[in-house]
Amino acid sequence: MTHTSPSTTPPPSAIQCRGLTFHWNPQAPAIHYPDITLPQGHHLFLRGPSGSGKSTLLGLICGLSPLQQGQLTLLGQDARQLSRGRFDRLRADQLGVIFQQFNLVPYLSPLANTLLPCRLSARRRLRTAPSARKEAEALLEALTIPPRHWHHPINELSVGQQQRVAAARALIGSPGLILADEPTSALDTDNRDRFIQILLNQANARQTSVLFVSHDEALAQHFPNQLTLGAPQ
Repeated sequence: MTHTSPSTTPPPSAIQCRGLTFHWNPQAPAIHYPDITLPQGHHLFLRGPSGSGKSTLLGLICGLSPLQQGQLTLLGQDARQLSRGRFDRLRADQLGVIFQQFNLVPYLSPLANTLLPCRLSARRRLRTAPSARKEAEALLEALTIPPRHWHHPINELSVGQQQRVAAARALIGSPGLILADEPTSALDTDNRDRFIQILLNQANARQTSVLFVSHDEALAQHFPNQLTLGAPQ
């Protein structure tokens, strides 16, 4: 009788990129990125000085900048094989993005901002439990946004509160990957560290990977996996 050994297949990757290169115009020096493999459910801290291409890399990963050279596999899908529409759908269904300026919708309340991904993606909505509204409320509570603020205009919240609403919006519906672009730049040290810990705890509970980009060396302590981009040439 033949016995088969248990599978040793490695866990799927949230991000795998090889040989990524980007240049804004032919006269500008190209940005050459190191190869990256981020297993599903793991987190990576990406540091680098201004101009090293951190935000550009996030744009490539989430499909807002065109791939010019190299390979990118995102949550098991070859980005080069995706049409614009299919990449837009992948972003809506599987990516949560926390922008440096948060990009919250000014005429929506904190609760409505948090629910927005579930309005744009049926898959995100179906992954909420027990309902999209209940998960949004639970996330806002976990991120210490008091219920009395949930229906206020978003611009009545402090910068730190708006940042946590942006995190709740990124986390709802258990996306496979969260991309965070310098989201703590406006916070003091205590609130910055507290925010990162809450974000990572919530991501761990959902098996969501996090790629966290910052120039702030002090944040690296929260991440066992780290990568440094070089200074521009």
